[in-house]
Amino acid sequence: MHGGDEVVAAPAGPPQPLDWKFSQVFGERTAGEEVQEVDIISAIEFDKTGDHLATGDRGGRVVLFERTDTKDHGVSRRDLERMDYLISRHPEFRYKTEFQSHEPEFDYLKSLEIEEKINKIRWCQTANSALFLLSTNDKTIKFWKVQEKKVKKISDMNLDPSKAVGNGSIASSSNSSSLKPCLANGSSLDGSYNNLSHDFSFPPGGLPSLHLPVVTSQETNLVARCRRVYGHAHDYHINSISNNSDGETFISADDLRINLWNLEISNQSFNIVDVKPANMEDLTEVITSAEFHPTHCNMLAYSSSKGSIRLIDLRQSALCDSHAKLQVFYHLVPFYANRFEEPEAPGSRSFFTEIIASISDIKFAKDGRYILSRDYMTLKLWDINMDSGPVATFQVHEYLRPKLCDLYENDSIFDKFECCLSGDGLRVATGSYSNLFRVFGCVPGSTEATTLEASKNPMRRQVQTPSRPSRPLSSITRVVRRGTETPGVDANGNSFDFTTKLLHLAWHPTENSIACAAANSLYMYYA
Repeated sequence: MHGGDEVVAAPAGPPQPLDWKFSQVFGERTAGEEVQEVDIISAIEFDKTGDHLATGDRGGRVVLFERTDTKDHGVSRRDLERMDYLISRHPEFRYKTEFQSHEPEFDYLKSLEIEEKINKIRWCQTANSALFLLSTNDKTIKFWKVQEKKVKKISDMNLDPSKAVGNGSIASSSNSSSLKPCLANGSSLDGSYNNLSHDFSFPPGGLPSLHLPVVTSQETNLVARCRRVYGHAHDYHINSISNNSDGETFISADDLRINLWNLEISNQSFNIVDVKPANMEDLTEVITSAEFHPTHCNMLAYSSSKGSIRLIDLRQSALCDSHAKLQVFYHLVPFYANRFEEPEAPGSRSFFTEIIASISDIKFAKDGRYILSRDYMTLKLWDINMDSGPVATFQVHEYLRPKLCDLYENDSIFDKFECCLSGDGLRVATGSYSNLFRVFGCVPGSTEATTLEASKNPMRRQVQTPSRPSRPLSSITRVVRRGTETPGVDANGNSFDFTTKLLHLAWHPTENSIACAAANSLYMYYA
């Protein structure tokens, strides 16, 4: 181990492949139903506890789900243990609330339409039973607070029902007159009640008794409120946001810059990475994804379109960059700790080499030791202590190599697939075409390579993958896992559908449960 880390005993052997089962689906389509563009899911994120799940769509909406199977429902813990409930259950969620996060905008200065599509969602630390999260479209990041509010219902007064509306206020056919000046105790100077309209009159003989309005019931509603808006700091489309482990800051990344924000300050940010050349004709690579280290608040990683990952350290003072243009944010000079890049094989370069090498997503493992990256063809697992190459490579789209020309013509080669790791770090997952997703075992000796379909029968297209020997993660040599490699067809001989793609998925932080998006439907599976 490095740096005096605690020695952990190696496991006896690789775990058995998981048996995945269908759990739930939200927004399931009926046969032949047309999917509206605004309903297509564009972001998925579990919170740190796994008790809440958030999705964003192309219509700018954020939908929240909450876990229900962890609640005791009034049953004592002893009874639950007797029923073996805690062992047999699996994560179940229900719809909680939704809100409109972003609206379509138009930049008149640049004559540019800004879509409302949610690019990323990140959960923040909770406080006082309120939920906090960040959401972003191409240009603007918003900080949301979702909290339960008690709404009081008031009983009616015993006035004329024909003139009473709502909670006891008096209806009037004429416009309300202006309020008369009142004394400090609320009484009116002319003795009349300024909250009653002029056409109100007491019945002959007066009222036998006057019932004052009282609270009859209280309802609890979830209210989403935008606390802050972080805008005007990105000239290019935002592709990533990531929370810092300090709970106070976060980063946002576009094609050429990464900015560091404080959650409490929305009118300034620090520019920590700037890859924009003085002459844009010299531009050779762009930033594709960025993420903070899960435990070290001074470290973050970002990936590029050239297939490299840079790990940087922010333990330096903030300095003004005299070479940067005058902007509304400051500039930090980061220290580059490591650069991870796989050497190109001799003679393998082609027109598509750089396109398929572009990394679409990176994720840190829970302990921060490994980084998972996804390019068009593969998943790669990197050890942050070794920059000579990935410790494991998982083939996802190798069967598509003969079809790269067709994929380039229909723009499918530019699809950006996300990736995720299990909470225990034993497995990784990513999406593919035909609404398929792949799950790989990444521990030494594991041959797990499962293909599942986003449907109520996830194992429908599953075939047994031939076992292949695996090398330890400490080995520099790549570990290659291959599934079926027949070009253009899946395990059952069906043609792949490049119009149905599973781009977004997330792994539950503590359990073997995966949420994935197929168009407008959210599917959940457990093992």
